[in-house]
Amino acid sequence: MNTDTLVMPRGRVFGAYVEEARSEILRYLRNPGFLLPIILFPNVFYVMFGVLLNHSNDEAARYMLASYSSFGVMAPGLFGFGVSLALERDSGLLTLKRALPMPPGAYLLGKMLMAVCVATVVGALLLVLALGVAHAPLGAAQVLQLLCVDALGVLPFCALGLLVGTLLKGQGAPGLLNMIYLPMAFLSGLWFPLQMMPKLLQQLAPIWPSYHLNVLAQHAVGFNVGAIWPHVLVLLGFTIGFLLLAARRLRRYG
Repeated sequence: MNTDTLVMPRGRVFGAYVEEARSEILRYLRNPGFLLPIILFPNVFYVMFGVLLNHSNDEAARYMLASYSSFGVMAPGLFGFGVSLALERDSGLLTLKRALPMPPGAYLLGKMLMAVCVATVVGALLLVLALGVAHAPLGAAQVLQLLCVDALGVLPFCALGLLVGTLLKGQGAPGLLNMIYLPMAFLSGLWFPLQMMPKLLQQLAPIWPSYHLNVLAQHAVGFNVGAIWPHVLVLLGFTIGFLLLAARRLRRYG
């Protein structure tokens, strides 16, 4: 057999990636029960704590903008990957997709682009509230930097969600992911400043990827957090580590 016949043309490869990303985004747009809580929760929290209870404190408005941006971008990665992958493994859809003549990375890239788009929307809505309602003093460069942090900061949580999705059956994934999502947000200082927490929790905070994402978000809105590259490298390490573990499980167990 001529092996050339087994090679998909580059145009069709690109088209397969685009089509998978498009179908993934459309699938979630048609499921408001999944999408609306992810988008609305961080914005509602920001209105409550960053606007109504803030008493016109500009510094607090910026601080909570960064914190709730970090909180908001965790969910698309964790739930968009974790729950959907677990359900698709259970239903056999993942097995079917792997049998289709499409690039193996198209399935994961489609989910990743969906998560990046949703995280960017969450960040953009929070910025609208911060600038238009809380009147947070932010420059154009800070706005763009925070949006970049939001869009790229979802990737470690995509990798973590992917790993959880390979470990659990479909019905068990939402419960475990909530047990990861909410405590991680609290212990990282996303709801309350770490300085208000016990010393032990302050010392343990750097073990969570959300802590490092929050440091980058605080830097983006103008707070002095010191060197940011160590936090970037830690998040990169989390992402690679979770992806390698998830890929190993997918190869073994499908």
